[in-house]
Amino acid sequence: MKLVSIIIVGLILLYFIDSAFKLNPFNVEMLIHSGLRFLAGFLILGIGVFYAHQIRLKFAICLILALALADDIRDYTRDVESFTIEVMLHSIYMLLWGSLTGYMLMRRWLDGRRPE
Repeated sequence: MKLVSIIIVGLILLYFIDSAFKLNPFNVEMLIHSGLRFLAGFLILGIGVFYAHQIRLKFAICLILALALADDIRDYTRDVESFTIEVMLHSIYMLLWGSLTGYMLMRRWLDGRRPE
C-alpha cells in the first residue's frame, strides 16, 4: 500500500511541478527527459545504492551526471533548448521520485517474501 501511495502522491506532485513551471509533460522531449531521469533514479539510486548496496553513492552520482550530461549534449546537437532551471528542478524531482519508488518496490518484493 505504501508503494501505491508513493506513486499516486508522486504523480500529483509531478502535476503541480509541471503546472508551476509551465512545462508540457506530454511532448516527446519531456517524456524522454522524465523517463531517463526516473529510470536512472529507480535503477541506479533506488536499487543499486540504497537497497542492494552494490554501487557506492559517489560512483552512482557520477554515473547519473554522465547520463544527464550525455542527454543534454544530445539535445544541444539537435537544437533543443532544455537547459533551464525549471527543467533541472523537474529532473531532480524525477531522480528523487524514481529512487524512492525503486527502493520501496525492492523492499516490498524481496523483503515481503522472506519467512519470519
